[in-house]
Amino acid sequence: MSRILIALGGNALGDNPREQMEIIGETSRHIADLIEGGHEVVIAHGNGPQVGMISVALEKEQMPLPECTAMSQGYIGYHLQNRMNMELNKRGIDKKVVSLITQVVVDKEDEAFNNPDKPIGRFYTKEEAEEVGRQKNYIMMKDSNRGYRRAVPSPKPIDIVEKESVKTLLDNGYTVIAVGGGGIPVAMKGDSMVGVDAVVDKDFAGELMAELIDADYLFILTAVDRVAINFGKPDQMDLERITVEEAYKYIEEGHFAPGSMLPKIRAAIDFVESKEGRRAIISSIEGVKGALEGKSGTLIYR
Repeated sequence: MSRILIALGGNALGDNPREQMEIIGETSRHIADLIEGGHEVVIAHGNGPQVGMISVALEKEQMPLPECTAMSQGYIGYHLQNRMNMELNKRGIDKKVVSLITQVVVDKEDEAFNNPDKPIGRFYTKEEAEEVGRQKNYIMMKDSNRGYRRAVPSPKPIDIVEKESVKTLLDNGYTVIAVGGGGIPVAMKGDSMVGVDAVVDKDFAGELMAELIDADYLFILTAVDRVAINFGKPDQMDLERITVEEAYKYIEEGHFAPGSMLPKIRAAIDFVESKEGRRAIISSIEGVKGALEGKSGTLIYR
């Protein structure tokens, strides 16, 4: 039996509640396969589209980003635990799923606050983005080839406030949903922990949580079944297994896009290097069960 942290992408959860519930139903079946196989599972998830949607919906109230992330944790967590519990009950597996509102500690001096580069919310055309930027004083950025989105700071996580609660729940047989949306970013202000106007990358928050709960595997799920070099070119090569040293080499050669695969590779490296025997797998949700058997996904190890 292994302890596994699974990091789900926010972009893979759908753009509205109905679509999200349908997608999570399918996702739950694949995660339940791991639980049925005897593995302990913690689920982390992104919230890029969802936190942006919540922020836009509550603009009149000027809702800060930490509160928007907290709302997304509840909204996505509700769907995940609802469908996960349903799937486990259907299989006769006596195991419950619980969502935990999770705060992630960041450094107020993190350089990310001077360089907002995390896209959230809906996509805009160039013209729309320029108008939104002027009206709301947002920084807008181009995101892949799909348009422009709001850019916010994305500091690195340095601790997780509820880590002991997650461990206790795991030790008592629960499947836990935690660090949703990368966690609610907080920092010390005097004797208090206060929310910070930022969004933490879910891959780095998931990696840190995986370390803190002493996980054996970090699964980072994405749209492709395997990591590739020369992606989209005639000589594209899918990677089944790579060492940390090979991963560093491919990063230096520029094979991984900064806004998509690069943070996943860096998070995977951080986890593998954190303790002997730890491994990371980057895979699609459909390939998650076969990845443990080497049939799918890209294994990163040392």
